[in-house]
Amino acid sequence: MVVSCFKRHGAKGLDTPAFELKEMLTEKYGEDSGLIYDLKDQGGELLSLRYDLTVPFARYLAMNKIKKMKRYHVGKVWRRESPTIVQGRYREFCQCDFDIAGHFDPMIPDAECLKIMCEILNGLEIGDFLIKVNDRRIVNGVFAVCGVPESKFRTICSSIDKLDKMSWEDVRHEMVTKKSLAPDVADRIGDYVQLHGGVSLIKQLFQDPRLTQNKQVLESLGDLKLLFEYLTLFGISEKISFDLSLARGLDYYTGVIYEAVLLQTPNQAAEKPLSLGSVAAGGRYDNLVGMFDSKGHRVPCVGLSIGVERIFSIVEQRMKMFGKKVRTTETQVFVATPQKNFLKERLKLIAELWDAGIKAELLYKNNPKLLTQLHYCEDMGIPLVVIIGEQEMKDGTITLRSVASRKEVAIKREHLVAEIEKQLSDS
Repeated sequence: MVVSCFKRHGAKGLDTPAFELKEMLTEKYGEDSGLIYDLKDQGGELLSLRYDLTVPFARYLAMNKIKKMKRYHVGKVWRRESPTIVQGRYREFCQCDFDIAGHFDPMIPDAECLKIMCEILNGLEIGDFLIKVNDRRIVNGVFAVCGVPESKFRTICSSIDKLDKMSWEDVRHEMVTKKSLAPDVADRIGDYVQLHGGVSLIKQLFQDPRLTQNKQVLESLGDLKLLFEYLTLFGISEKISFDLSLARGLDYYTGVIYEAVLLQTPNQAAEKPLSLGSVAAGGRYDNLVGMFDSKGHRVPCVGLSIGVERIFSIVEQRMKMFGKKVRTTETQVFVATPQKNFLKERLKLIAELWDAGIKAELLYKNNPKLLTQLHYCEDMGIPLVVIIGEQEMKDGTITLRSVASRKEVAIKREHLVAEIEKQLSDS
């Protein structure tokens, strides 16, 4: 579903190596650089497993002198962090990325990325969600007017990025005690980062005498105003919140940033709701390609990443809550028999189904018990069973059984494939 959405928006698939030269990945991830897995080959060359799919994509664009591209990439990444299986957080996990590279008019590609994010999250039916939007130029502008030394922008940005997991009081404590930020500067930051809203907040900030002294802030507010106009045309503005607490700690972001969070959790009836953090995120990174180009040529880019493992965790929780089982196969039909010595007939029948393009399986036993076969179908969520036995051979029929309703009908052998296809399409 995710890949079909990417293709619907005109992207082509691209793969990059699982590892890069270590120097390619350093200084790109802020304080998270310590989470990169380093490797060393037999020749002493320093390598690292990719931390995300964005930096390798930027390196690919620069090395191949590509100035314009719309691509998607589904692949594994690696991070040296403490795994939390319940929250869908692993050291090795899969990301689904979509990116638009090239010089285009402002905010059109950015709006499309947010539209894609909405389409995917709506299609996955994982619950109500909200996409927080901010701009790194506003983040830096707030730091500047509040009195944060420029040398501390990166580290303070990493602290602000924890506001989705920590309270403002805890983040303020970290900035003041661990990062030596003046308490009054932290308080001024707090006045801004607790603001969130929509177009009305953009208008409010345009009237802020401190912020509007900053040229970059003015530019970014103008871009966000235009972005919300496009989002309204796309019909998704009600899913978007302009949130000044959003910082995105990665160093390479230069403009609009966004992050999707669930508004309800799959076990919301529990006393302590499950918190899974963001399920999708992204933003604009206009300078990253230039870092890999020998002449520093820039290729503006914007993209998004879907957190597959976290979404799987949510879907699994929702299915358990509603008493549903997670299917691990796509098998549509199971070939069974109630009697002994029918292996050859089962093999002929399943070959017929496979040749017709039907997903089918059987037990690898000569004489399995019928109850064992039916229990297997229930456990695996297989919707249909075709049963062949002595009576069916005598009548020239096949018994077709619905696993859910346990209703059985006799079908002429020559009509079996058509009837299966009809029942599958009706379900």
